[in-house]
Amino acid sequence: MIKHKSFSHGWWYHYRLHEDKSERLCDNGLAPLKLFLDDVFTNCPDEKFLTGPRSSKLRVPLIADVKDARGHEVCSLAKRAHAPRTMSRHSTVEMHMLERDTKSLAVEVPLWLDMHEHELMTHCDEPGPLSGHIDVLRVDDGKVWVWDYKPNAAKEKHAALQVYAYAVMLSQRTNLPLDSFRCGWFDEKDAFLFDPKTARLVR
Repeated sequence: MIKHKSFSHGWWYHYRLHEDKSERLCDNGLAPLKLFLDDVFTNCPDEKFLTGPRSSKLRVPLIADVKDARGHEVCSLAKRAHAPRTMSRHSTVEMHMLERDTKSLAVEVPLWLDMHEHELMTHCDEPGPLSGHIDVLRVDDGKVWVWDYKPNAAKEKHAALQVYAYAVMLSQRTNLPLDSFRCGWFDEKDAFLFDPKTARLVR
């Protein structure tokens, strides 16, 4: 039911896909997403993760209409995730959502963006492909939600840019329009979300 592969991308990332949910959630116009999520198990270009900028380290100004969604259902899911001693809080939240949430279909999804693929690359301070891993991927009301778990989410200064970059990368990898995606970050109390199509990079 849950397919797993560990990637050595600087350190270990444990990509997991809930196959039953991916079948169900991607059956209405999101087939390219399922194709990518399946394909990355065997065709992930690992070399793209070993050089170049990371999405979590980007510091480009981004204008986005971010909504405060305190108490969103992802907050409740994080709150109910109880961490065993053998797992980090981060991993525990991811696994709880993958196993218990009907809308979460994958965690630690590997993504990359080549130099020619998007204007975002012109804002990077170092050469090479941009790469990253989505914490939690959900499908809700026909939209693909890119979520990042951030302890102290309300204090985050660069989370919007990070999840925006994830949405751009996933749009490129799946050929789904950016309007198919929504972005957010969260912890046990707070959640913040926005539409990446309306976001704008500032030079």
